Amino acid sequence: MSALTPSSPALRFALLALAALTLVPDTAPMAAAGELPAISSRQRAEKKSFTDGEIVDGFLKTAFGAEYHLAGRVDRIRKFDGPVRVFAESDRADRKTLLAKVVADIAHRVQHLDIAMIDTNEAANVRVKLVRDRDLYRTLTSFYGAEKAREIRTSLDPQCLSGFRKNDNFEIEHSDVILTVDNGDFVFLDCAYEELLQSLGPINDTASVPWTMFNDNVSMGYFDVYDQYILNLLYDPRIKAGMTVQEVKAVLPAVLKDVRAWVKQVNDLQE
Repeated sequence: MSALTPSSPALRFALLALAALTLVPDTAPMAAAGELPAISSRQRAEKKSFTDGEIVDGFLKTAFGAEYHLAGRVDRIRKFDGPVRVFAESDRADRKTLLAKVVADIAHRVQHLDIAMIDTNEAANVRVKLVRDRDLYRTLTSFYGAEKAREIRTSLDPQCLSGFRKNDNFEIEHSDVILTVDNGDFVFLDCAYEELLQSLGPINDTASVPWTMFNDNVSMGYFDVYDQYILNLLYDPRIKAGMTVQEVKAVLPAVLKDVRAWVKQVNDLQE
């Protein structure tokens, strides 16, 4: 049994369970993103103060479940259990450079996540395919086959997509991300952040949390504070792949205390 829900503007086809079957970087490069009016206006209006309940609610709603899944259980924590290495396949050097800055920004803001770009596909466990919009359907066909690609195109008409493959222990083994390069800087950044972050585990969209980019009605274009809470909770060593909701709830108070301190520090928050 499968469920299919379109998400916009960073629409995705979250293909799950097919197999179940650091150095702190300089964040200055991402300053260029803030120069985009669509992003800078969102940053000025961003809500940065949240109650424990608001953070926990969003974490549980995005870390469990799945917007679309083909097989396997989705009631467990899913995450990488080791270094994440990202390879970008593209002939657009400018987009590859921007993607590298997105990856560096994520690495800087998620304390226990070892994520970095890599130059060879063979050693990567996250593969990012950068394509022209007109080549998207052809790329979907090469990834998922003609029948599934037609379903994706008919149901979603996406601009970007992501999915991952996990093992029996709910550890993510490999993620695939497809981004279009020619729909403008804001769409590229919005897609890059959302799809890369979802490929790390929080794959479920929710319309009931207004502060997360994992909401169909929310577009960010940058790594907002609320989603930093979600990713830092997920990648804390005390939150393990395969945990149930009840198991996670038992450790969340202690984890959240430490995550709050980290997010405050890395964002220079005054609360």
